[in-house]
Amino acid sequence: MMKLFGCIFFFSLTLASISFSRQTLAPDSSSIARDDPVRRPLNTPLKPIRWYTMFERMPYDWGRWADLSFRKDKVEAWAWITALSTALVLTDDDTYTPSDRFYRSSGSASYWSDFFAGFGDGRTQFALAGAYAVYGVVFDDDRAFRTGSQIVEAVLASGAVVQLLKHVTGRESPFVRSTPTGRWSLFPNQIDYSRYVPYFDAFPSGHVCTSLATVIVISENYPEVTWIRPLGYVLTGLLGVGMVNNGIHWYSDYPLGLFLGYYFGMIAAHPGGVDFSEETGTTQPRFSVLPQLNRGGVGMSLIVSF
Repeated sequence: MMKLFGCIFFFSLTLASISFSRQTLAPDSSSIARDDPVRRPLNTPLKPIRWYTMFERMPYDWGRWADLSFRKDKVEAWAWITALSTALVLTDDDTYTPSDRFYRSSGSASYWSDFFAGFGDGRTQFALAGAYAVYGVVFDDDRAFRTGSQIVEAVLASGAVVQLLKHVTGRESPFVRSTPTGRWSLFPNQIDYSRYVPYFDAFPSGHVCTSLATVIVISENYPEVTWIRPLGYVLTGLLGVGMVNNGIHWYSDYPLGLFLGYYFGMIAAHPGGVDFSEETGTTQPRFSVLPQLNRGGVGMSLIVSF
C-alpha cells in the first residue's frame, strides 16, 4: 500500500507540474532564447534526444563536475562541507539516539519514517523519469521527454561518484554501529563490502544526493512552476530525517551528498553549460551554520540556500 501510494503521488506530481507549466507559460514565447536549455518555447528542442543520450553525456558530466569542483574559488565551499561534516560527526551519537528512540516508539513513527526514507531509494527517481518520458512520447512534448532523460542522467552520474566515495570511506550505518558515531574503514576489503554492505556504505548519502538532483533537474526545466523547489526541498528534508530515524544514515552523511546532488542536477539540466562562478550570485549554493540552544542541550542548525 505504501509503494502504491508513493507511485500515485509522484505520477500526480509529474502531471501537475506539466499541466501547471502549460497554464503559466507566457503566450508570447518568441522572446525566450532558443539556445537556452531551460527557458525555451515548449517543444523547441536543442538537439534531438535519444534514449541513449543520457549515457553519452555521463562522461561529460563527470568531467564538468571535476572541473567545477576542484578550482581555487571552490576552496571555501569544500572547507564549509568539511567543517560541517566534521561537526555533525561529533554530534551523530547525540542526534541518532533520540531519533532511534522515536522510531521505535510507535508503529506510526516507524511507518512514516520508512515511507519518507523510501523517496531516495532510486525507484522514485526512475519512476518520475519514466512518467516524464512517457508523457513526452505520448504527447510529443520535448521538454517533458528531456526532463525524464536528464533525471536518469543526473541520478546515474551522481550515483557513480557517491558509490566510489562509499567504497573509499567505508562508514557504518547507525543501525549496525560498533562505535557511538560509526566506524570508518578506509578502503575496505571489497569482498567484505559486498557481503556486509551496511557496515561500509553510509557516507556520503546517495539518497539525499539523487533526491536533490531530481528536484534540481525538474525545477530547472520548469522554472515557471515555482512550487517545485520548495516542495522538493521539504520532501528531501523529510527523506533525510526518515533515514536517520530508521538507522540508514547519520546527519553527517548529508552535506557532501547535497553538494553532489545540486551540482550534478544543474549540470544535467544545462547541457549547454551553466555558470557556477561567484559573480552570478544565483547558482552558487550558500551554507549557514547557526547555534541552537534548547532544554535538551546545545547544537547547530545547517541551512543550505540555493
